[in-house]
Amino acid sequence: MDHRLADDNPRGLYFLTDLVNTVRDGGAATPQGLEAVVAAHGGPPLRLTETTAAEVREAAAVIAGILDTGDEDSAAEAINALLDRYPARPRLVRLPGRRWSLHTATPHHGQPARWLLSTAALALALWLSERGYCAWGRCAAPGCDRYFIDTGRRAPQRYCSTRCGTRVRVAAHRDRGR
Repeated sequence: MDHRLADDNPRGLYFLTDLVNTVRDGGAATPQGLEAVVAAHGGPPLRLTETTAAEVREAAAVIAGILDTGDEDSAAEAINALLDRYPARPRLVRLPGRRWSLHTATPHHGQPARWLLSTAALALALWLSERGYCAWGRCAAPGCDRYFIDTGRRAPQRYCSTRCGTRVRVAAHRDRGR
């Protein structure tokens, strides 16, 4: 089982970072690729056109702007602006094999970008209020700028994966040996 789907992890935030990373990576940010990211995280079935996919990519850029924010006051201000503009209509949803979780209402009238921003606002607001700081970031490994959610309880997370962290540590070890 994917550790990111464990019941005590912030699945909604993994969805957001996966979507933002997909858009940043470019190749899979097609309508079908974006639909697949949403479906993989238990989101509503979307049928994106080129126009609505472009709107979702623009929404992902807004979310990336918040994920780039390390100051909790600035992040709260940006999240509150999203909540004002795209009020969340939360619903309890039980996905197959998982416990009940909070989701925003399914998009109506072909407005998936509005749904995405509403979802982002709710998920980020809950995470910031629970943690009290911006528990997210961008990977510090050279050549990698993927976003991640910091679920640790100790030192702030710096890398998107153990692979990136190990790569940096091995490179530093090799540099010290020279």
